[in-house]
Amino acid sequence: MKFKRLKISDIVEITPEVFKDNRGFFCEIFRLNIFKNIIKVKNINFIQDNLSKSKKYTLRGLHYQIENTQDKLISVLDGEIFDVAVDLRKNSKTFGKHVSCILNSKKKNLLWVPKGFAHGFFVQSKSALVSYKVTDYYNKKAERTLLWNDKSLNIKWPNSIKKIVSNKDKNGDILDINKKYF
Repeated sequence: MKFKRLKISDIVEITPEVFKDNRGFFCEIFRLNIFKNIIKVKNINFIQDNLSKSKKYTLRGLHYQIENTQDKLISVLDGEIFDVAVDLRKNSKTFGKHVSCILNSKKKNLLWVPKGFAHGFFVQSKSALVSYKVTDYYNKKAERTLLWNDKSLNIKWPNSIKKIVSNKDKNGDILDINKKYF
């Protein structure tokens, strides 16, 4: 596996080594001992797996939870997404900044997004099947949404004629520099 720290170094793109032959392929996408050593977290305990399927032009996010905060390991089982994480850690040097990464099933890359970040993605392929391994349970009462097109975030989402966005995501909050998110 190759680990690449993005502009916000706590966000890591993971690209597995893929072994192909006439039957198909095999790759390791998670190995605890290597992961803990590279990512530098003491305990990783994935307790919930989530799966979403979205059609082209769907934009989901930017979501986070103020309780039951979650580390996430995100992968695309089929298709391609433009994935985004926004730093909401008030005492961070990169508070309010974001990173983006293309995740797709061809490359089989994953993205590690630790607690303290809002997360979202835009589907660039005909559809996308996205898997999230998370370290705490979903808590609907604690879920919040940061407005995906908040101008202060300056996210360069892929250009498209349209974006399919839920009402919840259309009505997200703008970033408040005076607010403590976690």
